[in-house]
Amino acid sequence: HARRPVSAMPRYLVERTFANAWEAAVGAGMSSAACDTHVREGVTWLHSYITPDRHRSYCIVVGPSPAAIRRAAAQSGLPVDRISEVQVIDPHAAHDPKELHS
Repeated sequence: HARRPVSAMPRYLVERTFANAWEAAVGAGMSSAACDTHVREGVTWLHSYITPDRHRSYCIVVGPSPAAIRRAAAQSGLPVDRISEVQVIDPHAAHDPKELHS
């Protein structure tokens, strides 16, 4: 089946809690195997925020569904506490107000 372009997929905030510090859980960077898993599931990681104690992260991803995000995370050994669909509201970018209601 044809993949939707990233811009056409929903955006999600993925909250994660790490028992050990983030680096111990995922290493110094995202492994190529983890990236391959995300690609197979149609999930694209955009960026993350990490708390100062490095035990919680908030990742922004696009993907076809929360189920696909959970599958990619499980196959990559990453925890998932919560997935919330979100929309971007950026005061520095021009927006069409109708975008927020579609």
